[in-house]
Amino acid sequence: MANPAPPPRTPRLAPPTWLTTGLRPQPAQVPWPAVARASIALAAPLAVGFATERPAYGALVSMGALSGVIGDTADAYRMRVFNIAVPQLFGALGVTLGALVFGQGWLAVAALTLIALVSGMISSIGAVASVSGLLLLLNAVVGAGLPMPDPWWKAPLLLGLGGVVVLTLTLLGWPLRGGQPERAAVAGTYRAIADLFEAAGTDAYDEKRQAVTASLNQSYDLVLGRRARQHGRAPTLVRLLAQLNVVIPMAEAAPAAHLAARRFHRPLPPEVPAAVRDLADAVETGRTGDPDLRLPEARRPSEKAVEASVRYAATVVHQAEHSPYQAFNAAKGADRLGRPAALRVRMRRAARGVLLSGASWRYGLRLALCIGLSQALVSLIAVPRSYWVALTVTFVMKPDFGSVFSRAVLRAFGTAAGLLVAAPILAALPRGWGDVPVMLVLAALIPAFSAKGYAFQTAAITPVILLLSDLLNHQGFHLVLPRLYDSLVGCAIALVAGDLLWPESWHTRVADRLADAVEDTAAYVNLAFGAPSRTGGGGGDAEPEHHGGNDDHGNAGDQGTRVRARRKLYRDMSSVRSEFQRALTEPPPAGDLAAAWWPLTIAVERIVDATTAARVRVDHGAPAPHPAEVALVERQLRELAEGLRSSEVLVEVRADLSGDEDGVLAPLRQEVRAARAIATPSPNAATTPSPSAVTTVPEGSGTTASSPPETGSSRSPGSAPDPTSGPVPDPPRDGGSAP
Repeated sequence: MANPAPPPRTPRLAPPTWLTTGLRPQPAQVPWPAVARASIALAAPLAVGFATERPAYGALVSMGALSGVIGDTADAYRMRVFNIAVPQLFGALGVTLGALVFGQGWLAVAALTLIALVSGMISSIGAVASVSGLLLLLNAVVGAGLPMPDPWWKAPLLLGLGGVVVLTLTLLGWPLRGGQPERAAVAGTYRAIADLFEAAGTDAYDEKRQAVTASLNQSYDLVLGRRARQHGRAPTLVRLLAQLNVVIPMAEAAPAAHLAARRFHRPLPPEVPAAVRDLADAVETGRTGDPDLRLPEARRPSEKAVEASVRYAATVVHQAEHSPYQAFNAAKGADRLGRPAALRVRMRRAARGVLLSGASWRYGLRLALCIGLSQALVSLIAVPRSYWVALTVTFVMKPDFGSVFSRAVLRAFGTAAGLLVAAPILAALPRGWGDVPVMLVLAALIPAFSAKGYAFQTAAITPVILLLSDLLNHQGFHLVLPRLYDSLVGCAIALVAGDLLWPESWHTRVADRLADAVEDTAAYVNLAFGAPSRTGGGGGDAEPEHHGGNDDHGNAGDQGTRVRARRKLYRDMSSVRSEFQRALTEPPPAGDLAAAWWPLTIAVERIVDATTAARVRVDHGAPAPHPAEVALVERQLRELAEGLRSSEVLVEVRADLSGDEDGVLAPLRQEVRAARAIATPSPNAATTPSPSAVTTVPEGSGTTASSPPETGSSRSPGSAPDPTSGPVPDPPRDGGSAP
């Protein structure tokens, strides 16, 4: 296979890729229901405020609604209640604490610094905790910087009322669409599996497999999240869970079908993906009855695995109801990733994770340092309405929302664009009823622009906040330039004190995350074939000695363990991809280092696929591999993991992997060779790349070198995995948009 032509080099005077990526709008559909909710939720309180001659009260309610609009990111209605209500409680606490230290000088500095530490630490718990920590600090900053109405409880009550408005508008469709998000998600997973079967044997397979992983993650999170105790009492949920569980055998059969299609040039017949798409329609519409599958005769083990998995799925999908016994089995067999434990257990785990996690303390201290510096600066220098500096720092210093460096730069651009929109409104339009239609339009832009990227979201939020702030402090057009200066100061503080001063900011964490994934992959290989672990670090109980095909009764427990281990691996690889999305938006050297690791990420995913394919072939009649072959592959993977942890650059290792070239592990050995062949030309290649550097690969491994995607500098840091698995796709690019 010919190597793809390298992309054109970036012109010398062109802006860097990490910047242009963030400024380029992401392809996304406009969420029209969210647009309508945002318009009503932010404009209606203003209308009520003007009608009752209490515009400041209306502005506070709209501020609370703004927080609810930004936090409404879930799909399932029950999860949306949680995602909106819990952060609002933290926001109410924040504004109360902030109002208590309003105008208190250095006491306010100390209080906000402490709140920032707590906000940063709880943000490490999860998505809802992250938004809760954000609102805790944001509202504390607003309370400490703007005069709030007396008595003390009025401001939190009004802000909370804004969240209630958003929650009420959100839940209006629950009686009619209560289970639709979950059904649509499970049906989408079936369609993703159909696309995966259709792509078997083609270069599009890797992309479709990643789509299946993302869809499975979303579906399990929706179906199991917050509702693990309802299996026996909710027949619809039980049925959806059973339909989702039978996707796993199809996902496991896909790698075997892909490798067979590559090797024998025989893709799956079109009847297979068509049958799965029909199952997706049945899931979405609730259709039951006898399944009518017309699949061609399967001959090879991989084809038999696909046929068996599709027929099994059809039986479950078309089954009308599930008995309590089946409900119990569905609960037992469910993928437990994402399923919450008891509330008491989760709270204990969260508290232990926050207090004992080094990453939690580091982020909390970084955020506290930045907030403390911003508040100290505006206490020493007379800056009117200086709360905007701390607000900017709070928005930028959210590492789970993207790269701190790129967010600081993008926020400066977004704020400038938002001020250009706000300036004529504040200058020409007097405060009054005219603000209501203006808010209808500006509020609608927030969900529409948020999907396009962080800079676009900032540009949409800035004029809304300025308009609401003017209703509280009546500064009009004079707000514009000070807000620009404050934003630039806040971005500078976040860049220096929150990013550049911390050594870890100059290094990507991809290597450590990849090393963990490779070690888990070694444990998965051990688990799949029952070879005794050489290090004691296997990721689960090994299978009993078993080399004679499928034994449903003897290996049922081990099969469930393998499924969970594989699902965990793909979830971990999704996290690694998210880490890439953050690292690739960093300037050199971190961005270049992340791009250099990209081929290895693809190689690790293919190793997992090859392992699953080999296990499926054994389950459907192929001879099992010798334990010595399994042990050799496992040892090579563990050595690779140790090498990743000990070096920041990729060093080529010529793996000596011998074995039966006609056995089930031959494709797996090929993928391991490809992973170990990825190299950098010199120890300094990641930071001082050479345009003429050439990557070498082991003889006989079947791998070829390919040019990595451009990231603003000329380099060739890695080789691609086996060409029989397709070319390495470009690394994901993300603008760092907030949820």
